[in-house]
Amino acid sequence: MNNLLKTARLVVAYTEVKVGNPKDNVDAMIKVLDSLNPKRKPDVILFPELSVTGYTCADLFNQTVLLEAAWRETLRLAAYVQDQIIVVGVPYAKGHTLYNCAAVLNNHRVVGLIPKTYLPNYKEFYESRWFYPASQEKCEIVEGDIPFGIDLIFEVNSSLKIGIEICEDVFAVIPPSSYQALAGATLLLNLSASNETVAKAEYRRSLVKNQSGRCIAAYAYCSAGPTESTTDLLFGGHCIVAENGSILQETERFKIEDSLVVDIDLEKLINERRCTPTFQDAQRRLPNNKFRTVIVYTSDTTICRKENKFPFVPSDPATLDKRCEEVFHIQVGALKKRMGQVLNKKFVIGVSGGLDSTLVLLVAIKACDQLGLPRTSIDAVTMPGFGTSDHTKNNADKLMELLGVARTTIDIREQCLETFRNIGHKPFGIDLDTNGDNSGAPVDLEWFQEELANLPQGATDVVFENVQARVRTMLLMSRGFVLGTGDMSELALGWCTYNGDHMSMYNVNCSIPKTLVKFLVNWVAESDTHGELHNTLKSIVATEISPELLPLKDGKIVHSTESIVGPYPLIDFFLFHLVRNNFAPRKIAALAEGAFTEYAPAQIKDWLRDFLKRFFQSQFKRNCVPDGPKVGSVSLSPRGDWRMPSDAEVDLWIKDLE
Repeated sequence: MNNLLKTARLVVAYTEVKVGNPKDNVDAMIKVLDSLNPKRKPDVILFPELSVTGYTCADLFNQTVLLEAAWRETLRLAAYVQDQIIVVGVPYAKGHTLYNCAAVLNNHRVVGLIPKTYLPNYKEFYESRWFYPASQEKCEIVEGDIPFGIDLIFEVNSSLKIGIEICEDVFAVIPPSSYQALAGATLLLNLSASNETVAKAEYRRSLVKNQSGRCIAAYAYCSAGPTESTTDLLFGGHCIVAENGSILQETERFKIEDSLVVDIDLEKLINERRCTPTFQDAQRRLPNNKFRTVIVYTSDTTICRKENKFPFVPSDPATLDKRCEEVFHIQVGALKKRMGQVLNKKFVIGVSGGLDSTLVLLVAIKACDQLGLPRTSIDAVTMPGFGTSDHTKNNADKLMELLGVARTTIDIREQCLETFRNIGHKPFGIDLDTNGDNSGAPVDLEWFQEELANLPQGATDVVFENVQARVRTMLLMSRGFVLGTGDMSELALGWCTYNGDHMSMYNVNCSIPKTLVKFLVNWVAESDTHGELHNTLKSIVATEISPELLPLKDGKIVHSTESIVGPYPLIDFFLFHLVRNNFAPRKIAALAEGAFTEYAPAQIKDWLRDFLKRFFQSQFKRNCVPDGPKVGSVSLSPRGDWRMPSDAEVDLWIKDLE
């Protein structure tokens, strides 16, 4: 495993089985081992239930010749294995009793045997004809030094601990893997032979997915394939790997042989357990949950699994469509409740022609429609300033007109100019008292705009930006109940003006990251609009992200957010893994390098360093944000998911990154 990043590589494989032929079956497994990349070899390799003999041997399991050959071939396979953990299924006779077992092979030895706890003996299954269920007795040893029993945890280190159960065990009311997880197992393995019947695959998939989530563990399920005997049944070779309630990979069924290679993030699981009191409570309720630990070995590798670039956005189109619908309905439902508390039913939104305000406007009109309120209850206000482009202004005007809301335009430039004079500020060093001719006449807007047009590229002035944001907020707050538009990514960065666009009466965007905002607006465009409104929303989606607070250059936006803070896909990637997974910066950087190959590692590191500084410096803004609904697994609300001191030091995190 990769001890630095706490990731482990798992191979789940089924081979072409020759029923009753242990030698050929073990040869097939060795062929799988030889085919693996020696530079990135897996830590754990899982084969199906009774894979040494074949599951469908039936009364042949009573034959001494088969049992002796099965154990002999298991020892041969064990001798072939060094610094990997191989798990195979084998029948094992202990005294006068035969067990359906999982054999764990490591360092040239069989290091453990786990008997099956629950034997299916109904409908097409009749395992009790040959096998005996696992007893509750513990501390058993067989073959001189091999631990035997259901009380075994196989430990590589504090991160990788393995629990094992067999097929029917996971179908039980309380699977053995539940106890193994509570005893510390982070990777749960299931050797299976589950036949195919109509709709069974979906049920099997849900079991594996839910058990991984319930145990906050990785769960690997490996079922026998179609070369088992087909006298009465067909086995599909259904292999599934899930991690904490999410399926990472699964095989396409009915192939002669197949395999999965999956990297498991063990640190994510450990962190999630630490942050979940119900898991710890369950541990305390089982005082006699005693397991024997078997130490096993794997080599340190450079494994680093490739993470999804958009952790907040599902990659599957159908899932994305459902996710967008669900998030949008959460926003609408939350806003409807809050609208019911507003007496005058006048709701104010500052509409810029950008993504965030467009999403809030779409949510607000849907809420009004469902409440039976006229869309004119929404007072949509566009407030062009010194950095507003014709493109965004036109999109804002069009959007308000097409949606049928009340429309207001307020040019804020004169008011901002007066504010600069009142606070004694010289924007970009421009003297506002002389009008450039020493006449003593007050500066007029036209002259000031000409001066701004002559500014050098890259000129900045924070007061100039903040005054515009606060003037806009003051105008909105004076008109009615203000619906905020800022998103979670901006809150993480502090990319908002304190008591400016940072403030509102309610904010339905507060826990939605920028990458998801873009997909949500596009989803509304694709699913609920047509004609000119569809085209306007598509234009907004394609517009460069900008606060538009710096002067235009030749009529074009120069204030690009992503050129300052970094690409929003990266920002949201950093945010997710810092807050949701509690990963250290060096691990976040390594994962980002694997996911974002279009950026140089040094550039990713620079953006991450800047993100960390901004994140820590901006907590004072997050500590006093308006109400708003949580929609996903990450939220920065100080009343719920994220609480930290405003004056916490970032040095330790920066040092870890370096």
